[in-house]
Amino acid sequence: MELHLIRHGQTNWNEERRVQGQSESRLTDIGIEQAKGLGERIQNIEFNAIYCSSSLRTRQTADHAFPAWQKTITYLDSLREIHMGEWEGKLYAEIESETPDSYYHFWNEPHKFDVPGAESFYQLQNRAMNAIKAIQDDHHGERVALVSHGALIKTVMAHIEDLSMDQLWTPPLMHNCAHNIVRVNDTGDLHIVQYADQPYEEVRNLGS
Repeated sequence: MELHLIRHGQTNWNEERRVQGQSESRLTDIGIEQAKGLGERIQNIEFNAIYCSSSLRTRQTADHAFPAWQKTITYLDSLREIHMGEWEGKLYAEIESETPDSYYHFWNEPHKFDVPGAESFYQLQNRAMNAIKAIQDDHHGERVALVSHGALIKTVMAHIEDLSMDQLWTPPLMHNCAHNIVRVNDTGDLHIVQYADQPYEEVRNLGS
C-alpha cells in the first residue's frame, strides 16, 4: 500500500500569521495555484481513493489538486488540524506577547504544549494514527491520497521515524502543498519514501 499525505495550500490566515487549528480559513490565490501545481505534478499517479480533512482549506486543495477525480472524496473530521483552543483566530504575534511560555513550548518544546481547550500533540498524533490505521485496513495494496494539515502530518512522520515529541519540528518544513509518500508493507510497517517533496534518503542522508 502507498499513502500520499498532502498539506493544504496557502490560506488567508497563513498569510496573516493567524492561528488556524480547526477554525475555518480559505485558500489565497497563491494557495489555489499551489494546489493546481501539485495536481499537475501528480496527475499521472493513479489513486484508488482520496481522503480529506473536513476543513474548508483542505477541501479546496483537494478540488484544485484532483480536478479530474470522478469518485467520491471521503471527508474526515479525524484528519483535521490540531485543535488550538483559545488560541484559534488570534495572531501569533499576540500570543507571543500574551503567553510567551506557551508560545515557546509550541515551537520549541512541543511535548510541553498545554493550552486551555487545545489538544496536545500526543492527542493529535493518536488521532492521526488511528485514522491512518483505519484507512490502511480498508485499502490493502492500494494507493491512497490524504489531504490534511501541517502539524497532523508532522506527527505522523515523527511516529514513523520513531522521534520523541520534543523532536516534532525536526526539518524539513511541511510547507504548503508539501507531498509526502509513505509505503506500507505486508506486515503493516510504514516506511517514508518522500518527505515534503524530497526523497527520504536525501532528507536524512541515508545514502552517505
